[in-house]
Amino acid sequence: MSDVKADLKQMKGISARDQQMLADAEILLGPDPDELGHIKNLFWGNIREELVFPYPTIDAEETARCDQLLAALDDYLRNEHPSIQIDQDQEIPDWVLKKLFELGVMGLTIPRELGGLGMGVTSYVRVLEKIGQYCGSTAVLVSAHQSIGCKAIMLFGTETQKAEWLPRLAKDWISAFCLSEPNVGCDAGGQETRCELSEDGEYYILNGEKKWATSGALSSVFTVMAKQKLADPKTGKERDRVTALVCHPEMEGVEIFQKNRSKCGIRGTWQARIRFNNVRVPKDHLLHKEGKGLNVALTCLNYGRCTLSAGMLGAARQSMDQAIKWSRTRYQFQRPLADFDLVQQRIARMAAYTYAMDAMLYMTTGFLDRKDADIMVETAICKTFCSEMGWRVVNDAMQIMGGEGYMTENEVERMFRDSRINLIVEGANEVMQSFIFGYGGKALAEQMVAVLNAVGWNNEEGFGSNFSRIARNMFNGPVMARAVPLGLQLFAGLKPAPPRITKVHPSLAGYAEKISRLVREHSHQFKVASKDNQAAILDRQVVQARVADNAIYIHAMLCTLSRLDRQIRAGEEGAEFDRDRTAAIHFLDMAEVWIRENWRALRDNADESMRTAAAAAIAHNDAMPNNLFSIPERSPTAKGTGRVLDQNGIKQFPGDVHAQT
Repeated sequence: MSDVKADLKQMKGISARDQQMLADAEILLGPDPDELGHIKNLFWGNIREELVFPYPTIDAEETARCDQLLAALDDYLRNEHPSIQIDQDQEIPDWVLKKLFELGVMGLTIPRELGGLGMGVTSYVRVLEKIGQYCGSTAVLVSAHQSIGCKAIMLFGTETQKAEWLPRLAKDWISAFCLSEPNVGCDAGGQETRCELSEDGEYYILNGEKKWATSGALSSVFTVMAKQKLADPKTGKERDRVTALVCHPEMEGVEIFQKNRSKCGIRGTWQARIRFNNVRVPKDHLLHKEGKGLNVALTCLNYGRCTLSAGMLGAARQSMDQAIKWSRTRYQFQRPLADFDLVQQRIARMAAYTYAMDAMLYMTTGFLDRKDADIMVETAICKTFCSEMGWRVVNDAMQIMGGEGYMTENEVERMFRDSRINLIVEGANEVMQSFIFGYGGKALAEQMVAVLNAVGWNNEEGFGSNFSRIARNMFNGPVMARAVPLGLQLFAGLKPAPPRITKVHPSLAGYAEKISRLVREHSHQFKVASKDNQAAILDRQVVQARVADNAIYIHAMLCTLSRLDRQIRAGEEGAEFDRDRTAAIHFLDMAEVWIRENWRALRDNADESMRTAAAAAIAHNDAMPNNLFSIPERSPTAKGTGRVLDQNGIKQFPGDVHAQT
């Protein structure tokens, strides 16, 4: 492969801005793994069947321990947990935090020898799903503490760091993760917070500001990402890299200047703003290695995206069950709502979405538990799919319940508000679509660019240079072994045979064959879209989104098929299995329709009129004065020119910052 692989920055017509974007992304993500994972193989038209069949399971001993914890947790959540009070008061009481620690929830994945329960990711996500059924705020607090706060120390801490901090994090300390900043959201590599070694080499001097640090004002320890100038080992030149440091709120120069802001949903969670003013962080508080902070952050986000999905699944499942019960007991026109076809449509798709979310989530936790090497795209897909489908389920539930669903005492209203943030956090779904497109298809795109550079005509070269290069490569076996099939596919429509799924129950063979053909066509459509758009595809996010969505849907279909296969082989039966089986089949049918619609839209779309209309709307808005509108606080072009927002009547969070000690 090495002689037919190119850097994407070699693509002809690529702008300097896009070259820099690709270079930044390579630094952010690191080198490609030696063996491509499941999703990347889908872009090549392959199915790594051994990664998704059979459906993953966990051992019986841990399952039994988790079941016992879930029973105790469900009893507490059903009978004691103040979900409505948390939402209304915009704060999780201290007694609730203590109860969660007592139950073991806050230390669930911390090793037993360090005071935790020592369970795997799947068990942890089962617990988060249960909490999500009752209280989105509590699910977010637990997730932020364990998935990104504790997890950074668990995965990258030294043995001394783990022994010092993890027992407290399992018992009574809350942790926070400081990545986002006023100017840094999805652009995780754009950190403005900086650190540098002190002259004596004993401390890192930390300066900067962090935003959206969940539970930051309650935390006793937080992981901070900061830029550091480091010498490149290859060139010797200094370059900015991100380093991860562990801080405590009592360190001199740490200022939690805003504990929280009032929000639409997940109102019980607190997001802090923190300043670091010449904070002296001991060198032994370095996590992992200097310059490897983004590796820490992105690895932790793999877990955070799963726990976000778990909370969303719990809310979706609870909303669905509530809405179906309502549809059976609410009568209009002398009939229950469930008798009406359009209500049945919502019920069926709620069941289908929820089944597929469940199948994808626990497939992804299986990847994490067995420590698969190449799963960054898989976790991004899990977050994107579950947040979108979960939102659709809650929205359908709200519609079925009508005006009563909009009332505060009905939990669907709270879940409706709590769910919306999931399409934004942990990587906005639009960013995730571009990520899935770019890094799902990166290896294939690099090979296509290499083939084009080897045997394609370059209008910027003369006839002689073109002829010499092409003639030379015509006798390069590895190049032609890839160039000929690619050319036949793109210009003659000759596609390779579809992959095969062999490890599925015979009753599902028809769906397996259908998915195999969709995988082949997905790879073909990616290649065609890349050829048709060339370098412009880097800016055409609507094209990227269509291809990415199809990768998401195909993966969801495979997860659904694998989970249903396991249920059939286990001999499941009864009303619950009938619901699951029919929901799975309905999802497979819907997903195929969505996929084919996206393929049509790659050629038959309204993209040009969209761009024209957007440009006109933007031009009109540019003529309107900034002082009528809210403006980003650190806008590089309009800082300080926006409307002063009215805070009267909005709850504020004054008072001294308190940390668990």
